[in-house]
Amino acid sequence: MMGQEFEPMTVDFWFDPVCPYTWITSRWLVEVGRVRPVAIRWRVMSLSVLNEHRDDNPEGEWEEYMWAPVRVCAAVEQRFGRRALGELFTAMGTRFHLRGDWGDLAGALADAGLPQEIAEVAGSTAYDGVVRASHAEAMALVGDDVGTPVISVAGPGGERLGFFGPVVSPAPAGEAAGRLWDGLLLMAAVPGFHELRRPRTEEPCFDSE
Repeated sequence: MMGQEFEPMTVDFWFDPVCPYTWITSRWLVEVGRVRPVAIRWRVMSLSVLNEHRDDNPEGEWEEYMWAPVRVCAAVEQRFGRRALGELFTAMGTRFHLRGDWGDLAGALADAGLPQEIAEVAGSTAYDGVVRASHAEAMALVGDDVGTPVISVAGPGGERLGFFGPVVSPAPAGEAAGRLWDGLLLMAAVPGFHELRRPRTEEPCFDSE
């Protein structure tokens, strides 16, 4: 109906900022928010937590470093809220994945308009409990055999539906982003539907289509 306003759909997006495909998916979801009534709630998860009990850790030498960004993210979420967390994620992703600058967490905080001293928590365990609790909430929706990102939306009956991905590269833009979102919601709402995948043959592409 003309003039009718629709309440935006709240979408929970769990991420580990070091994952390049998660960064690409997040840029797609931001684009979805421009063409569909979607409000994003940014949440933290951790590949370090996911892999800590595995015999073959796929992250290898990155394992120790990977705790640092999620700790900073958790601190920002606790102190300043999820909007600030989303701004920090954008700043981190821009530095990490577009510029190859992985070491300057204080710089990423400054880019997001946040106090640079929060970077000090990178080497502390003070926020590990927050990281683990948020990670566990994501895994409760999708199981432990997936990675980042995890997305959750409300189902037809108000129940929370969670799924891993989508893993897409490059990120669709404009109405193409909206159509992918529409299809995702259709699949997520089908009882019993749990997997659709095909081979990935190229490296991550950070340019939008």
